[in-house]
Amino acid sequence: MMDLVSVIIPTFDRKEALLRAVRSCLEQSHAVHEVLVCDDGSTDGSREAILALDIAQVKWIGGERAGRPAVPRNRGINAATGHWLAFLDSDDAWVPEKLAAQLKLMERSRCKASCSNAERIMPDQRSGGPYFTEKADRFGLRDLLYVNRVICSSAVVEREVMLETGGFPEAPEMRAIEDHAAWLRVTAHTELCYSPEPLVRYTDDAKNSIRKEDVPVSAQRERVLNDLLSWGGSTAFSMAQRSAIARALKHAREGTTPSRMERLFRW
Repeated sequence: MMDLVSVIIPTFDRKEALLRAVRSCLEQSHAVHEVLVCDDGSTDGSREAILALDIAQVKWIGGERAGRPAVPRNRGINAATGHWLAFLDSDDAWVPEKLAAQLKLMERSRCKASCSNAERIMPDQRSGGPYFTEKADRFGLRDLLYVNRVICSSAVVEREVMLETGGFPEAPEMRAIEDHAAWLRVTAHTELCYSPEPLVRYTDDAKNSIRKEDVPVSAQRERVLNDLLSWGGSTAFSMAQRSAIARALKHAREGTTPSRMERLFRW
């Protein structure tokens, strides 16, 4: 059925936060089809805690430690049976209307993917305000070339799109940027509709984030763009798109930023 949503939660040793994330899925006004908890080798009793819930739609998908969330996420993509895939990190949570709002947005906008804003939750549990302040209603490939504007815990994508684009790149050098690479691939198939409403409670704790990578931003962006070109080959993009990707790659290699006119360029 077209409204069935499979939730994919990668996790490693976050038992208490994981249970909170799962609860936020089960409290959705649009009932979830299944919650796939995709383990990355947890040793803190997370498996036992999930199984103790004894809820049929909450399923544990075990796996050995990879140290990269792309690996358990891809296991979830392959195991999912819903029409839609909704991604949620195990230290984040959703507001109750999250799925309903985004499904309605995609139906209205005829997009095959969507994302939303988020409320930043600081280590002391106070609100850090919205994650994004810019105004937008959708993101295409150009919008993501220089910066990742998609919070992974907000993304909802048709399963067929994720399968066609190959999911999340699992190479070790793509750790911490695999989601940016995945969303760029998605924009080769569909725009991402965007809701400015903070539909996610995003845990903003640098100590526990894989964003702490000792790699310059320009080098990370170069890796992402090279991955995009390698994945897309000579057929996935229009000439204008390939030209824009080449310009972005040039800036990444030189460690420079695009001019305002380049950022405004659209095909």
